[in-house]
Amino acid sequence: MIPDNDHDLFEWIANTLYTAVLSDSCDQLGYRQQAMGPEIRPTDEHMILVGRAKTVLWSDMYHVPENPYEGEIKAVDSIQPGDIVVMATGASTRNAPWGELMSTACVKRGGRGAVTDGLIRDVRRIRSLGLPVYAAGYKPVDSRGRGQVVAFDVPVEISGVRIEPGDLVVGDLDGVVVIPRAIERDVLELAGQKATAENHTREELEQGSLLADVYAKYGVL
Repeated sequence: MIPDNDHDLFEWIANTLYTAVLSDSCDQLGYRQQAMGPEIRPTDEHMILVGRAKTVLWSDMYHVPENPYEGEIKAVDSIQPGDIVVMATGASTRNAPWGELMSTACVKRGGRGAVTDGLIRDVRRIRSLGLPVYAAGYKPVDSRGRGQVVAFDVPVEISGVRIEPGDLVVGDLDGVVVIPRAIERDVLELAGQKATAENHTREELEQGSLLADVYAKYGVL
């Protein structure tokens, strides 16, 4: 039974599903561009990321504006419990828009993690906070004069994946998958069935059954 409330739903997903089976389920429903690129990696490979997308759009800057942090402060202060901060930078390597202080604020506001196609800093301190964060790399620079938030709670795109506010975001060692709200229930039901079939497949393979026979029986690979 799939939980109805987000708190229990996030825990069910973290304990039952994984990005590969979620991506497969999206594929089966015709949504074949829901997995972010291989450059988006976790700071801690043991942590699971599950929550709702809190989207933030960044733009590169080449001067220091009058209020360089205004947009990011507003975005972070608007984080709600269950949010995953999804920062689209256009894969910029100029700026590191996420670090220890924003991570601390996220944790205290009930946020469940962050994802960016850009860079981050303060990685050791982020790890010590226990916050799941996914990024394209690390760079010890400040956003001031390098980038600024131009909008938040708007549709964004990261490595070919469109993310809308409130979409379900799941990350593990294999990567990050975004599940649109319109198909969320269908994806989760299908993923649950696939995960069960994969468990049965694994058990029979461990007992020495032929892959062809097990695939014919359960239809998963």
